[in-house]
Amino acid sequence: MTAPLMPIPGPVDPHVMPRKATVRADGRIDLVGLNRPAIAGALEGIGLDPKTARMRSRQLWHWIYHRGATEFAAMANIAKEHRALFAAHFVVGRPEVVTAQVSLDGTRKWLLRFADGEEAECVFIPDATRGTLCVSSQVGCTLNCRFCHTGTMKLVRNLTPAEIVGQVMLARDALGEWPGATPVPIVRPVTNDAADDDDGDDVPWVPGAHNPGNNYTPEGRMLTNIVMMGMGEPLYNFDNVKTALQIVMDGDGLGLSKRRITLSTSGVVPMMARAGAEIGVNLAVSLHAVTKEIRDEIVPLNRKYGIEELLAACAAYPGANNARRITFEYVMLAGKNDSDEDARELVRLIRRYKLPAKVNLIPFNPWPGSFYECSSDERIRAFSDIVFKAGISCPVRTPRGRDILAACGQLKSASEKISRAELDKRAAEKEAAWVD
Repeated sequence: MTAPLMPIPGPVDPHVMPRKATVRADGRIDLVGLNRPAIAGALEGIGLDPKTARMRSRQLWHWIYHRGATEFAAMANIAKEHRALFAAHFVVGRPEVVTAQVSLDGTRKWLLRFADGEEAECVFIPDATRGTLCVSSQVGCTLNCRFCHTGTMKLVRNLTPAEIVGQVMLARDALGEWPGATPVPIVRPVTNDAADDDDGDDVPWVPGAHNPGNNYTPEGRMLTNIVMMGMGEPLYNFDNVKTALQIVMDGDGLGLSKRRITLSTSGVVPMMARAGAEIGVNLAVSLHAVTKEIRDEIVPLNRKYGIEELLAACAAYPGANNARRITFEYVMLAGKNDSDEDARELVRLIRRYKLPAKVNLIPFNPWPGSFYECSSDERIRAFSDIVFKAGISCPVRTPRGRDILAACGQLKSASEKISRAELDKRAAEKEAAWVD
């Protein structure tokens, strides 16, 4: 039996890749990742009448997403016979944790295994007044950005809504962020960035700062922000990402505001307007270069959707304004994209398209087999100064979790030594699927 074919990008019509359906050996259905109507429908499917199904689905939603329950026996306000019935047909699952690592700076990384044996990573980044979870959307990646470790992987498949939401649920489990859970002590690292946006990467260090009170309250919660910046390109898994984020944003459950969620894209232009209109979260764009030649090299999707087309889509992004700026991610690669001329061209482009923008400069995070080098601290500061003096916020992101390969661009689900020839081969295979 096979599930519906999974689309991946193509020049005109999408290429497709079959994916085996994952069915639990016991036949039970995981309720995590199902929206409210789907849960009610599943309850009707096991014999409940529509009215009872709707009532029980509301109760289940509260227990799953507000209280973090994983056992039906704990759901005290549901009739005993219904708890037994639900336990026979459903589960409230979590991804399996293969490894859990903690960096010297407090960053946590989990390698997760899903029901079909495939793996992905997610990362929790604590700061003085917020904590950001970096969530994956694919196993592997559709794209092949040449500075990114994940980009060296073959695309295996899209993650389901359950697998995306499951990363958030698991992180809250690990942090003790459900009602009645014990708060988890956590390291709050030093960072010198300016706190001027909602992407969770630039909060100043406050000596002695800690998580106040019970972790699950909005005031005390450690997991306050989500960034779709993990493994994969979210806009090539649009429907599943949309469903997952709608669950995460639901006020009766996980209750994270859309202003605290950022979706990052490498520039899938046709999907950007839909993301703004249908999901409505903050947008981050992996720009990384300001000329066609260099961006074609390091972000090859540029050959399909060029810089001018990308920036026009940014200018039209629904909801973008000075209070909700578009964040441009810009990795600093020595001798490649870090000159004064590059900085001035970046300013010119932002002004030309009248973009409410912030630029995050990201020191390149090395990984085994990478063939770029990070720009020097002096060069990064000079680049930042040029952009700042033009009136555009341009902080330098403090690298986090480098010692456990949890930093930006380092995520990869398994250790694998890959030659330059093999990297080039994989890149060519990916580009053949989506470059005109």
